[in-house]
Amino acid sequence: MTLISFTIRLDEFTPQLREVCWAVPCGSLVPKTILPAANQTVTFECAGSLIRSLLLRQRIAPCCNMTDTQTLKDIATRIRILSIESTAAANSGHPTTCSSIAEIMSVLFFRVMRYKVDEPRDPGSDRLVLSKGHAAPALYACWMENGLIPHSENKNLRRLGNNLEGHPTPRLNFVDVGTGSLGQGLAIANGMAYVGKYLDNADFKTYCLIGDGESAEGSIWESIAFASFYKLDNLVVILDANRLGQSEPTMIGHDMETYRKRFDAFGFNTIVVDGHNVEELIEAFDCAAATKGKPTAILAKTFKGKDFPGIEDKENHHGKPLGKATEEVLKHLYSLLQCQGKLNFTIPKPKSLPPADISNLKLASPPSYKVGEKVATRNAYGTALVKLAQQNNRVIALDGDMKNSTFSEAMKKFDPKRYIECYIAEQNLVGVGIGAACRDRTVAFASTFAAFFTRAFDQIRMGAISQTNLNICGSHCGVSIGEDGPSQMALEDLAMFRSIPTSTVFYPSDAVSLERAVELAANTKGLTFIRTNRPATPVIYPNETKFAIGKAHILKSSGDDKVLVIGAGVTLIEALGAHDILAKSGIKIRVLDPFTIKPIDQCGIVKNAKECCGRILVVEEHYYEGGIGEAVLSAVAEERNMFVKHVAIPRVPRSGTPDELLEYYGINAKHIAEYVKQIAEC
Repeated sequence: MTLISFTIRLDEFTPQLREVCWAVPCGSLVPKTILPAANQTVTFECAGSLIRSLLLRQRIAPCCNMTDTQTLKDIATRIRILSIESTAAANSGHPTTCSSIAEIMSVLFFRVMRYKVDEPRDPGSDRLVLSKGHAAPALYACWMENGLIPHSENKNLRRLGNNLEGHPTPRLNFVDVGTGSLGQGLAIANGMAYVGKYLDNADFKTYCLIGDGESAEGSIWESIAFASFYKLDNLVVILDANRLGQSEPTMIGHDMETYRKRFDAFGFNTIVVDGHNVEELIEAFDCAAATKGKPTAILAKTFKGKDFPGIEDKENHHGKPLGKATEEVLKHLYSLLQCQGKLNFTIPKPKSLPPADISNLKLASPPSYKVGEKVATRNAYGTALVKLAQQNNRVIALDGDMKNSTFSEAMKKFDPKRYIECYIAEQNLVGVGIGAACRDRTVAFASTFAAFFTRAFDQIRMGAISQTNLNICGSHCGVSIGEDGPSQMALEDLAMFRSIPTSTVFYPSDAVSLERAVELAANTKGLTFIRTNRPATPVIYPNETKFAIGKAHILKSSGDDKVLVIGAGVTLIEALGAHDILAKSGIKIRVLDPFTIKPIDQCGIVKNAKECCGRILVVEEHYYEGGIGEAVLSAVAEERNMFVKHVAIPRVPRSGTPDELLEYYGINAKHIAEYVKQIAEC
């Protein structure tokens, strides 16, 4: 018999419960130290889960009201039945993978998790991230069994217009984030758990159910390292080790000892269980709840298609309804039910947690710069973060070990508790940010070099599906970063972020507009991206200038402008230089700052282009595809008599000084002036 040692504070429990501690059957509890005062601690060695269940469940419900194990087994069987029926109606889906997690889901939803059925996103409730999102029918079945969803909806799985989609999305009020692109759920769970532990000081726990197939993703191990480093003892990872992937067995299969060693090596409290044994699962979750100072991994050995005769643990059944076997399997499952009528279960209630106020965010003080002074927009980003944080204590910053280059370090210096260092693990960085922003608990800003966010494109894409309000700031954009060379230069970022549904893309060109971009982003629903530059550039706007999403600014104009020149960031400054060069030759141009690339100010661009003889020159530090030029071309596509010349970076660039590179790629003031002369003669 293995004895597990754990320590409790007696003042956490009622006097009656302290008496119960000594009334359990002999052998269940061996007190190692007895300190009778209520504010003291007692260390126990416990064989089995009885006393731990008493201690932990007393906080949320009388232990006699907890759902009994036979009911949990029946619910697991019902989850299998509902999953088969829904996927049969849809003629698609993953009933076998739903079957492997049926007992896990039953124990979680009807014994362990504390939540409100009628208020699924209650801030104080426990969270569940179903990272293996293809098991969605099992999730939906749980919410049918607890009464939120009518059972009649089960036949509508995957139908157009119904929110019971093939993989979970937040169109459902009990889903926090979209999952199904594997390897991402744990990072999101990290963000939820981090906020709960360090910002909210809350009682809720975060559970993340991952598949063994997705554990091959490197992003999973980024997330495991993060959870261990930050001692997220309010996080429980459940690994569904069902042995079979989509097309063949997984790398490790049922080698549970290897899984154990891996999680142990990362510093987890690791527990291996039979994933179809509800008693073992209950004990494992109770052990997780009693564990302090480290996250818990429950490694559940399961079987794909469990209790499906002729299908259980067999290959080539992934992602397929049961077809001709449906009737036989359902008949067998119904025979396993001890109770085919109404089940009696208890869902533990959560502790209350007040909502966070993240509305009407403003800079604590307006921009304070002098026109003409040189300030890099990346520096102004740090200044703006602190100003927001001064006004609202729910503003947080995350970074990937680039804080002294992105200047998010300003937040760490201002309030270390509201800065999350994610180290060089950009996929986890984005996921943590998405999780931190869930249920409107924080206003999260994640930053690193913009080029490195391309590594996390799938996480960003899924963020849009998750309806995230994450704000992203990418620095070191374009060739103007200079000597570091092309691996550090963001030249695809605008294309990437413009392609994301719900995104807003800011490209501020000086410190004043940068601060206002941060303020606007904080108040904008959906994912936002702010592009910053490395070089210090002149402040071009007075501090009192007003900015709005989708509204461009005209910096130079006259009644006789020959060409509308559009640039942003460094190229806008160069366009202003070209204006002065051309003025000496008597050639007048209009200079436009788009401020946001998505949405682009279509009306403003068309109006000003018409006033400049229909001639437009776009110059940008980005590849030709997907940047400012293509945004402008889209804006004027339906207009007649428009000519657009687009100058961008044509190939993989080289190292050099910023000035050399702007000259080499033809995007400095001198070249812009030459392009204008060519266009003006047309």
